[in-house]
Amino acid sequence: LMFQGSEHVAKFEHVRIVNENGGVLNGSTRFDHTNYFEVMPSNALELAMWLEADRMRSLKITPDNLKNQQDVVSEEVRVNVLNQPYGAFEWLGLPQKANTNWFNAHNFYGDLSDLQAATLEDVKKFFDTYYAPNNAVLVVSGDATVDEVMKLAQKQFGDIPSRPLPPKVDISEPPQTTEKSFTEGDKLARTPALAFGYHLPERMSREFFALSLLDPLLVSDESAKLYQALIKENQIASNVTGGFNYGLGNNFDYNGPMLYTFRVDYRPDIKGADVLKVVDKVIAAVQEHGITDDELKQAKVNFRSSFLESLEGGAIPGFGRADLLAALTLYDDDPNRINTILAELEKITATDVRDAARKYLVPANRT
Repeated sequence: LMFQGSEHVAKFEHVRIVNENGGVLNGSTRFDHTNYFEVMPSNALELAMWLEADRMRSLKITPDNLKNQQDVVSEEVRVNVLNQPYGAFEWLGLPQKANTNWFNAHNFYGDLSDLQAATLEDVKKFFDTYYAPNNAVLVVSGDATVDEVMKLAQKQFGDIPSRPLPPKVDISEPPQTTEKSFTEGDKLARTPALAFGYHLPERMSREFFALSLLDPLLVSDESAKLYQALIKENQIASNVTGGFNYGLGNNFDYNGPMLYTFRVDYRPDIKGADVLKVVDKVIAAVQEHGITDDELKQAKVNFRSSFLESLEGGAIPGFGRADLLAALTLYDDDPNRINTILAELEKITATDVRDAARKYLVPANRT
């Protein structure tokens, strides 16, 4: 609906205007926020800000636009989830099983019945409540000065009124005390796959950073411990992936309880329990013996490289930096944290990594 027009921008004109000015744009929804972005030449900065302000101020929410987008998003769910092998079970299904608080355990993509049940009044109320300047963060990254950006922000957004925000909901999760296990059939899947996730410690805590460093040692490339154990040594799997905020973002651009998620595609003649035995053996070795100083050093190098690449590289260079600045402002009220994350990681010791693995990477904390 955010691309269906506003008071001064006709339907699909937002996209056309950005493209004709040499830019690209998109938006995405995550667990805790929705983002919209344009990447445009610096001389089109005011145009980009005007486009965003116009739809924040006067989005066209009409019956035709709503019906159109209900059909479009429903088809997106069918194509990306329902008609895909495994149905995004590791990043969409697993959190619904692992969490117990409804705010963390419902289908955030949207069930087809819920999408079709949304009324015009529902959408207007949601937009009027949350799409307000006092509930948003504006980030400009690139060839512009602070004074220029502040003046343009005041000019374009300054007259959009703030709106009363509802109280923040409790998104905390009670501690998990026993392992959870679920099985689903999938006629589209050619080989079995296993997804499992551990509840993570509080974001930005010392334990969080410790597990952030263990992550590349467990699952990153062919040198990682799980790759070596599952694929090279035991030859029971064809693929193993994983990470924090898996499939949706990075270690830092979320605000609530999060899982450390893994996915393993394995041989049809093997059971999921056999895969977990190998996984548990790898993790038990870390819990018992820890990691070496060389492994810790390599993990810090790998994380630093990945972090910096996410800020500057990718399909849209520079987008990662703007996106992370927005998340750190939304959730920490401190965009400068982007400059301290690597320093926090440098403080982590091999003992920190071992202790965090002992506390969090246990079956009782796993789904």
